[in-house]
Amino acid sequence: MIPVNVLTGFLGSGKTTLLRHILADPGFAGCAVLINEFGEVGLDHHLLQAVDEDVVLMQSGCICCTIRGDLGRAIRGLYDRREAGTIPAFGRLIVETTGLADPIPVLATVMSEPVIRHHFRLGNVIATVDAVNGLAQLDRQPEAAKQAAVADRILVTKTDLAAPEAVAALEARLKAINPAVPLWRSANAPPPAEALVGGDAFDPATKPAEIRRWFDLARRTGAEHHHGHDVNRHGPDIAAFVLEVEDRVDWTVFGLWLTLLLHSRGDDVLRVKGLLRVAGTDTPVVVQGAQHIVHAPSHLDAWPDADRRSRLVFITRGIARAEIERSFAAFQAAFAETAPVAA
Repeated sequence: MIPVNVLTGFLGSGKTTLLRHILADPGFAGCAVLINEFGEVGLDHHLLQAVDEDVVLMQSGCICCTIRGDLGRAIRGLYDRREAGTIPAFGRLIVETTGLADPIPVLATVMSEPVIRHHFRLGNVIATVDAVNGLAQLDRQPEAAKQAAVADRILVTKTDLAAPEAVAALEARLKAINPAVPLWRSANAPPPAEALVGGDAFDPATKPAEIRRWFDLARRTGAEHHHGHDVNRHGPDIAAFVLEVEDRVDWTVFGLWLTLLLHSRGDDVLRVKGLLRVAGTDTPVVVQGAQHIVHAPSHLDAWPDADRRSRLVFITRGIARAEIERSFAAFQAAFAETAPVAA
């Protein structure tokens, strides 16, 4: 399965600079990159040879391709060229969104299109946030807040141009929107590409560590929630919280509940990810979704820590923790007689 990394961020936040940094890393030679226009990326001095009107090969061995229409068609077209041998057999795809883009449709294409999901899997979502303008953009631009909410990694850029207190306030806001996300600062030297692009939750070599990081959030926020203070609420809209379930979960019942939840409230479920303790198996099941779509579940070989409860991290807009808890409890109760949950 070829990992797909999504590079998102608001206008002027430094996506292009970060993309150049990633492609210059020898460890990521042989990537394929889908972008909107070559002119925005400024890679002309790296071009080696034009394959056709849309695709160029770079000296690093990477492939760059323009998106001229449907993203799904562009991804399938790249894969067809790869299989036909007209371009090198790339081992990773990076999709750079436009600055005003909602990244959810990109994730939906990778996670739900039958042909694509047969060959590709979702990797990390990386968001760039401008230290100078980021706070105002998060307040005024819903796309900026959504980009931060769905990110697996956030790079705060232009920190050399902003006052230290402004950077600290921005980072606090980002942590309120997405508490589990790792943050890096960048003035002129971004962190190693592997730290941002690698180590996703569907990489067998790294997913236990990635999932342990998710559940550091559960330990940090549980006590705050029980003491009546939720530091993970961002204004009246975006909130992050953890749903914890003590007993084993019936997979069919859970699937019905999550499907109905996303069907009715999917626009406001920006991200859900976590582990399930499923009846009939001793190893945990990894679940990830965004808005109306859910990634195919995968299994860990072992639990990442001593906690064996099901734990789901939600990032929502306008949906309180109590609503999710009541919904799941009611659904469990409704199916208790026809689909009992194993103790």
